Amino acid sequence: MFWVLLLLPAWAFAAIACTRLCLAAVRAAAADRAARAHGQDRELTLYETAFLSGGPSRVADLTMVRMARQRRLLLAHTGWATVVDPRGRDEMEQSVIGAIGPRGQSRIAPVRAAAAGAEAVQRLADKLVRAGLAVPFDTGTTVAAGVRQVRAAAVAVLALGTTALLMPVPVNLPRFQLAMWFALPLVLTLSCLAIARVEVHPYPRWASPTGQRLLGEVARRPAGKEGDGDEGSFLTRLAMRGVRALNEPELRAAFTHRDAPGAHREY
Repeated sequence: MFWVLLLLPAWAFAAIACTRLCLAAVRAAAADRAARAHGQDRELTLYETAFLSGGPSRVADLTMVRMARQRRLLLAHTGWATVVDPRGRDEMEQSVIGAIGPRGQSRIAPVRAAAAGAEAVQRLADKLVRAGLAVPFDTGTTVAAGVRQVRAAAVAVLALGTTALLMPVPVNLPRFQLAMWFALPLVLTLSCLAIARVEVHPYPRWASPTGQRLLGEVARRPAGKEGDGDEGSFLTRLAMRGVRALNEPELRAAFTHRDAPGAHREY
């Protein structure tokens, strides 16, 4: 009866993962309903676009690049950030300057990490969640995280089932019947993945369905609509696509430099 000890965790993994995915989908749907109820059909700001597209680190990237293009922050290709103008024009810029520190110079990677975790970014996130444009984010509670957990559960069920089939089984228990017991939780996980693929794909990590629709409007917006000409279009592409949208070799090198330990990954 050792196979029963393998079947129980298989069912537990499948049930817990599928339940978490369902709850995450319900929360995302509730956020979308809240946005519709409050009539959140408006243009997104650059910071909001950056957060809904790539999360806190994208906001930090946008802030630093905008300051650099305005010659108020120097981003060296060697991975260092140097403050030129210590007066931040908004709380995001003040967070970046504060993360660089009183010496006015720091590695870019830790500055990005500190600015992404600043209170200003958290307030922006809370505002977007209340408006129903962003999904409530706690570790492991988003739809994307739920899908990853269900995928992991499916692999675990398959591994446990294979192990049970390779072990000696009671004479009165055919192996196909044993396989059917493990096939049930496997079907459960695969069905959840299929439903999620149809109903909620692309899986929202930051933006709710309403937030995703607004991001789509930003992507379709004609160049120069932001009011800053080419500069506005450049920053919008950066907010939407992240550092990979940078077409300036020195700026790209500044963000992709990896000499410093603990370099920050792009979302």
